[in-house]
Order: sequence, then structure tokens, then C-alpha cells
Amino acid sequence: MSFLDLLPTLVVVAVVAAAMGYAWARRDATSSDPAGAQAWSDLLAQSERTERELRREIQEAARYARQEQQESLALFQRNLNEQFSLQQKALTETLQRRLEEIRRTVDEQLQTQLEAKLTQSFKQVADGLQQVQQGLGQMQVMAQDVGNLQRVLSNVKTRGIFGEIQLHALLEQVLTPEQFARQAAIIPGKSVNVDFAVRLPGRGDETPVWLPIDAKFPREDFERLLDAQAQSDVAGVEAAAKALENQIWSEAKSIADKYISVPHTTDFAILFLPSESLFAEALRRPGLMDGLQRKHRVTLAGPTTMLALLNSLQMGFRTLALERQASEVWQVLGAVKTEFERYGKWVDKVRDQVHQAANTLDQAETRSRQMRRALNRVHALPAEQAQDLLPPESEGEGA
Repeated sequence: MSFLDLLPTLVVVAVVAAAMGYAWARRDATSSDPAGAQAWSDLLAQSERTERELRREIQEAARYARQEQQESLALFQRNLNEQFSLQQKALTETLQRRLEEIRRTVDEQLQTQLEAKLTQSFKQVADGLQQVQQGLGQMQVMAQDVGNLQRVLSNVKTRGIFGEIQLHALLEQVLTPEQFARQAAIIPGKSVNVDFAVRLPGRGDETPVWLPIDAKFPREDFERLLDAQAQSDVAGVEAAAKALENQIWSEAKSIADKYISVPHTTDFAILFLPSESLFAEALRRPGLMDGLQRKHRVTLAGPTTMLALLNSLQMGFRTLALERQASEVWQVLGAVKTEFERYGKWVDKVRDQVHQAANTLDQAETRSRQMRRALNRVHALPAEQAQDLLPPESEGEGA
């Protein structure tokens, strides 16, 4: 219950208390007077009526006040709700505008990035297609080159030229032009020329020893071997390998008969196979490498093996050059030693002459001091008179 609800009751209680106080005061004053008692009774009745009227009016006023208060509270509540609704609506509109601006900004950025990414992707795709197109063009050119190479290798003579070109490139890579010869007649009295020969030092400086190297490329037998291996044909593989081995034996015998002639050449020759796979197949045949060395004194070599062999020969050439240079250096040192001994004798003579000159200078200095002491007793003339008596310096130097 609020204070406004208690206010009418408090007013009535105050009025009644005041009336009762007044009534008691009048009663004491008129207790002995009958007329006063009657008046007192009338007064009490009137006060009771007044109290009831006041109570009723106060209750109506309180009820009206409560009603007005409730209406005010309801109006305040409505106004508050309306203001809250307006603020909420304004806040919602503001948030919607901000969200719309953010969405528009994000859409623009995403659109820009998407366009940039798409442009870059299309450019990369276009570049890739251009590279693919260029690669296709290069593949077509390569296919033509492969066809040309196939036609070249189908000829026996051109196959030999192919092996010679590769062997020549290896020789030029390691050796100097003076250390090997091409298509050289290495055996006197024979008109056969070996593909290449390495110049090795002989017993004399003018008579070299040649190391013959011949390039061979048995392409047909090797291709039949590869085809049989691709088809998993065991019998075909064995037959093609045997044919390849027989061809290598035949080429080794031909090289030994043509190009090995001691002392003009070394006691062995080298059969160069221009393909590592072909060289590997030759090494895979049991006993082929050792048999060629024992029977025909021919050594097989692929590109890698040939490069290692040439590097070893180059190291030998450098060692031999160093030995020759060392011999020359020792000769120079011997001549320097002889000259140094003569130089020692010259130094001794110069030292004696220097000592003799020093002794002569000491004697001259002693004589000069004696002459100076003797001249101390002579009166010195003025410089002008001395200049007149003595000849000029230039004339003295000329005399």
C-alpha cells in the first residue's frame, strides 16, 4: 500500500483527534450545565456526520487521485513505449542502412577482386594455351627431326658418322687438337685410316705412339633387342642379344686386324659405342668384355667410360709435361748454381777492392788532418784576395 492510499485515513484520524480534544475540553467546561450537555451531544453528532462526510470525500478524492495516477502511469507507459518504438525503429533503420552500405562495399570489393582473379586466371590460361601451342609446334618440329634422324640412322654410313661426331665431341672436350688426330694413317705402309687416334709419347720426341679408337653403331641388332624386350619375347631377346654380340665380335676383329701394329700403335684399341644403353647391353653379355680384350686386345667404351678414359690420359699428359718441366727446371738450377759460384768470386773481389778503397780513404783523411794542423799557423786571406790569387773553379775543373 502506497503513501497516497494512507493519506485520507491519516487526515480523518487527525480531524477526529482534534474534534475529540475539543469535545473533551468542552465537556469539562459544561459538565454541570444541562444545556451545555445537549450542545455537546449535538456537537458530537455533527462531528460524526462531518467525519463521515470527510471520510467519504477523502476516499473519493483518493480514488480519483489513484485513477488519475493510473491514467498518468498508463499515459507515461504509452509515451515510453512509443518513444522506445521510435528509437528502436530509428536504430533498426540505421543498422539496416549501415548493413546495406557494408554489403555494398563488400560486394564492390568482392566484385573487384573476382574480376582481377578472373582476369589473371584467364591470362594464365591464355599463356598456358599459348605455351601448349608452342610446345605442339616444337613437338612437330621435333617429330620431323626424329624422322630425319631415323632416316639418317637407317643408313650404315650415316650411323658411322653419328658415332664419329659424338666421339669427336668427347675428344675435343678433354684433349687439345695436338693430342689426337682424325682419319689418321697410323701404320706406315698401310692405306687404312682409323676414325680417331690419341697421340701418346714414344721413345723419341718425333716418333709418337698412337692409340686407335673406332666408333661403331650396330643399330639394327640393338633395335631388334629392344623390340623383343618390350614384347617380353624371351626367345627373341636371346636371339637379338646373340646377334648383337656376334656383330660386336666381328667389329672388334676388324679393328684389331686394321689398326693394331706395335710399335707404331699401342698393343690395344678401343671400340666406341655411342649409346649408353647399347654399351650396357654389351656389358650384360657374359664374358664379352674379357673375351674381346684377351682375343683381339680391343676394349669396349661407352660415352661415360670414354670420357673417364680420356680424362685419365689427360692427367697422364699433364704428369709427363710436369716431369719434362721439372727436368728443365733442374738444368736451369744447375746453371744458376754455376753462375752463383762465379758471383761469389766477384763478390769477394769487390769486397777486397772496397777494403782497399777504405784504407786509401783512411790514409787520405789522416794526411788531410796533418795538413790542416800545419795550415793553422798560416794567416788566412780575405775571400776577395783569395779569389784573385786562385784560379776560377771552372778553370780548375777544366785543368
